Amino acid sequence: MNNHDFGKVAVLLGGRSAERAISLRSGQAVLDALRRKGVDAYPFDPAEEAMEELLRKGFKRAHIALHGRYGEDGTVQGALELMGLPYTGSGVMASALAMDKWRTKLLWQAAGIKTPRYAVLDEQSDFAAVVKELGLPLIVKPSREGSTIGLSKVMVEEGLQAAYKLAAKHDAVVLAEQFIEGIELTAAILGETPLPLVRIEPAGGLYDYQAKYFANDTCYFCPSGLPAGEELVIQEQALQAHKILGCEGWGRVDVMLDKLGSAYFLETNTSPGMTDHSLVPMAARAAGISFEDLVVTILESAHVG
Repeated sequence: MNNHDFGKVAVLLGGRSAERAISLRSGQAVLDALRRKGVDAYPFDPAEEAMEELLRKGFKRAHIALHGRYGEDGTVQGALELMGLPYTGSGVMASALAMDKWRTKLLWQAAGIKTPRYAVLDEQSDFAAVVKELGLPLIVKPSREGSTIGLSKVMVEEGLQAAYKLAAKHDAVVLAEQFIEGIELTAAILGETPLPLVRIEPAGGLYDYQAKYFANDTCYFCPSGLPAGEELVIQEQALQAHKILGCEGWGRVDVMLDKLGSAYFLETNTSPGMTDHSLVPMAARAAGISFEDLVVTILESAHVG
């Protein structure tokens, strides 16, 4: 497709979620790349303009660079479908499922995709029983947030309640998850193709919000350094995990590889970050795909329903 044939393109960025600041950075990077490729692209912030303005202003496609709620959870996708405006990434159902880590786990478990053991927490939970069941350390996180917002690593039983309260500020559904010690990986998906795995080594041991977006001492390795056969198996499993949720277009599946070589799937991101610290562009570069070509390829996959 000639880049000018896209028509007027809206890059949806910002939004109302807790990840607004990161979305603004992702969106600006996408916008700049599209313009460098000759695409007639403009920023559009749903927190500042009503969605119907997209039609009034004559946009023909939407490149979604929103993260978190009201952008990655099916809500914006539903609005765009009602307007008949093609958009990038997964559809309504897949976006909603992938945003919900609890329901993602339920589907993966039903399909035989290995994921860490977990418990759903509330104020009446027997925290001591949870620790006895899952062991320590534990990861505690909101079910429907991204970018590790509200996430804690619990080292002692006495810390579980405080971690729950922190996560509960962001979502009514909170997960306590078995901690998998080992190698942290992420598998980017572009269309039907898994890109090279990225291995992540955060300096502080936990790949949290600071390590993801601001730290300069987080180390990334792409190629991952895994044996080729082992990497291929994880890539194929990641693609399966992606498809089980109904995801399409592009995305990123996060994985932990334990000391015995077993891969545990953590979550799927249907609108991953596209900042200078982001992982999908890193994997694309390793596959010989420039950032500009990556964003154009994603835009080419825009669809309605």
